[in-house]
Amino acid sequence: MGENAPWLTIVGLGEDGLNGLSDASRDAITGAELVMGAARHLAILPDLACEVLEWPVPFADGIALLLAQRGRRVVVLASGDPFWFGAGSSVVRHLARWEWVALPGPSTFALAAAELGWPLEALACLGLHAAPLSRLRPHLAAGARALVLLRDGAAVGDLAAYLAGLGFGATRLHVMEALGGPRMRVRAVLAADYALEDVMHPVIVGLEVAGQQGAALPVVSGLPDEVFAHDGQITKRAVRALSLSALAPRAGELLWDIGAGSGSVGIEWLLAHPRMRAIGFEMDAVRAARARENARALGVDRLAVIEGCVPDVLLGQPVPDAVFIGGGVTDGVLTRLWEILPHGVRVVANAVTLESEALLIQWHARAGGELMRLEVSQASPLGAKRGWRASYPIVQWRVVR
Repeated sequence: MGENAPWLTIVGLGEDGLNGLSDASRDAITGAELVMGAARHLAILPDLACEVLEWPVPFADGIALLLAQRGRRVVVLASGDPFWFGAGSSVVRHLARWEWVALPGPSTFALAAAELGWPLEALACLGLHAAPLSRLRPHLAAGARALVLLRDGAAVGDLAAYLAGLGFGATRLHVMEALGGPRMRVRAVLAADYALEDVMHPVIVGLEVAGQQGAALPVVSGLPDEVFAHDGQITKRAVRALSLSALAPRAGELLWDIGAGSGSVGIEWLLAHPRMRAIGFEMDAVRAARARENARALGVDRLAVIEGCVPDVLLGQPVPDAVFIGGGVTDGVLTRLWEILPHGVRVVANAVTLESEALLIQWHARAGGELMRLEVSQASPLGAKRGWRASYPIVQWRVVR
């Protein structure tokens, strides 16, 4: 190998082994001094002439073994397309760009779409090998289709039970095993009727979602309060929708949710786009745990919840694009925010008490922005008739630091 010549080739391998590889991938394997891969991949290529090294479990333990091979011609075997829920990105983050080349094969998603005749661009594609099934939650709506990679056959049963438990038992599951190879098998079953016990790895499941009316989550802000577990410390639906509108989330941005409570604002922020990020700050350990569980149940387990007293726990955190203060707004919190936040960060604070309302009025006079009073009333029984029952008014301050 010459100077700055790649020493590593990442080859995407299918269940059809050598027969499905391109000439370039075959040449890389033939010319390798070492082929490294999981036991399943090595079993597909049993007659390799060079040294073979099995990638250990857990996956991270294999990185040091691989890096120790620098200077040799090495091939790492990965499933299908190594950069679509594959091992590629986990490997190359440890390497300079010149050190490696990749030769992808057809992804399992592509093989599954071809098997079912589904347009790949119209599907939700999820890799849930080590992720919770609840990541599916935002994608579950009648008529939707999805392709889901799972770790093993038992996980398919877990998926069926998860769907049935949410009211999507009428969803048709297309259980596809070892696509593209001699062990390939495809079966279809309703989630509510699932009873397969012999599903082989690797497995991908195609979902044709069907379920009870109202089981799907709304796709705009202002989810029903009932979808969140809470102890009353929650930004209510109407005010939450207005608060998220004021926060004006943009794809990929980071939110600080101060006084996270049930986590409802941070969760809806994350649901707005797959690349959104959010950190919730909550001093009560029980509420912090509840916020994490709410996030997990609604498919956005990437919500980070930090326990501790604000403003002390804010120091050292990644700089946000927006800040929401839904509970416990104090002069100390606002003062610290103005000390640590760069210009351009959007801040939205809600106040319900007279004292916190007075504080926001003072800060509005000092820092500008917009001040609104939000009053929400709901029709409720009043004797034999109905009347308006008013909630506590909310004063909302919106400002750009």
